[in-house]
Amino acid sequence: MKIKVASVDSLIIYFADKIDKDIALKVKNAYNCLRNLNIEGIIEIVPSYTSIFVTYDIFKYDFEEISKVLASSIKQSSTLEDTSKLITIDVYYGVEVGLDLEDISKKTTLSIDEIIKLHSEKIYDVYAIGFLPGFAYLASVDEKIALPRLSSPRKQIPKGSVSIADTQTAVYPQASPGGWNIIGRTAFEFFDKSLESLSPICVADRVKFNPISKEEFLKQGGVL
Repeated sequence: MKIKVASVDSLIIYFADKIDKDIALKVKNAYNCLRNLNIEGIIEIVPSYTSIFVTYDIFKYDFEEISKVLASSIKQSSTLEDTSKLITIDVYYGVEVGLDLEDISKKTTLSIDEIIKLHSEKIYDVYAIGFLPGFAYLASVDEKIALPRLSSPRKQIPKGSVSIADTQTAVYPQASPGGWNIIGRTAFEFFDKSLESLSPICVADRVKFNPISKEEFLKQGGVL
């Protein structure tokens, strides 16, 4: 673990320089630790795949002091209770909303049912939140359906679109441009302005996708 200056009132805690499940677990534990301890003078804590960005009150700490506080606090992470949640998200995987399902089937020689099974049977870790408020980067998808981003991004991806890019999967929390492969759609709300974090899903949580019918999707408020 290395702590380096990011700006006059921020720093970055580095755990490694590569994306790895074991490294992500270390980031997750450290993030949970710092968040739960609620250290006075810490303004913001933003985790990513291999690091944690921290903004702090420069009138309370200088870089050396806050570095010692953070390093000491993170050592306690192994003794903290796991506060991560398992969140189940219902998904309609129909081809009318899964814009790239048929193309993925051709590229992988898997049937659409096999693609749905491979995507929905795994439990994914939330590695980071970014790009859009509530856009959660989840990993890792089965290597059989791990596909690169589209060569030409779409100008508009519908809200709730469930997608795959390389070994990651995610849901577009609102309509936006995007280049990920779209395989389904959910009525689950990833963006909530009433929450401090702006989303019910946080780094350290886990996500499980649950296939549902078109009728169930529409009953939940889903839009085709």
